[in-house]
Amino acid sequence: MRIRFGYVSHALSLWEATPARTMTYARYKKLDDEERIPHLEKITEINLRNTLRALHFNIAHEIHLYRFSSSLVPLATHREVQWDYISPFKSLYQEIGEMIQTHQMRTSFHPNQFTLFTSDKPHVTDNAVKDMEYHYALLEAMGLEKEGHINLHVGGAYGNKEAAVARFHDNLKQLPTQIKKQMTLENDDKTYTTSETLEVCEKESIPLMFDYHHYLANHEQEEKLDELLPRFFDTWKGMGVPPKIHISSPKSEKAYRSHADYVSLDYIKPLLKILKTLDEPVDFMIEAKAKDRALLQLVEEIANIRGVKRLGGAMVNL
Repeated sequence: MRIRFGYVSHALSLWEATPARTMTYARYKKLDDEERIPHLEKITEINLRNTLRALHFNIAHEIHLYRFSSSLVPLATHREVQWDYISPFKSLYQEIGEMIQTHQMRTSFHPNQFTLFTSDKPHVTDNAVKDMEYHYALLEAMGLEKEGHINLHVGGAYGNKEAAVARFHDNLKQLPTQIKKQMTLENDDKTYTTSETLEVCEKESIPLMFDYHHYLANHEQEEKLDELLPRFFDTWKGMGVPPKIHISSPKSEKAYRSHADYVSLDYIKPLLKILKTLDEPVDFMIEAKAKDRALLQLVEEIANIRGVKRLGGAMVNL
């Protein structure tokens, strides 16, 4: 079975290449009126050009998976800041999209934990819709709106999971259909287990973004990995891309939910063993703190396992 590997937004191997430079609203307010938009534009251009640098790095290292930074555009969804973050950068967005399509990369976004649909407060849902629209607008500008995914968690439980899940289904109706089609949902390390998230995914026809580390940090005794993974695979049927799994390992036993700098091969070996029996292609998104460095180290270690064949810079066959 084939596994491709990717990492999150910032190629640490590159100098000064963060695609997530930002500006606080407090800083924005201190600027003179005529300075505000130029400052936002300058930061956005730097972030987009650093994204291009990361993509060139990925091409050179044969990395086919990449998660964009959600902070490409500073203050894009702030209610007190209205500005056009698409038109001034059309050529840059197009260049990014064309590079991704030419080299057949798979890309995604992962909005922060405040983008959720389980709240009983209407403004929280309104903000979630607005944030999803922002991410979709970026994909659209890149020409990737039919292929890029936007990954969320189910949200908070607020002391009553059943009621919160019911609100999720109801509030999600406010999300435009074309954006919902690009959604994935991820199991949590504290709140919604893999089986609970799967139930939501199956009801809404949304693919599950399975997080292995979160599963180990938060699962019921009856939740067996070999029983959950086939259901996870089923949520991706008809999507045209392999299922995607988030990979990380604990920083320590005490800080179990925190991500380590690198991924422990021993930690993920039980997952690899089950995936091999399923014999279906899958993609791994590395969420370790060392990002691209962790990816390249893990690929090297897996490729050294007897019987594993390395197919490229960031691809193996188990």
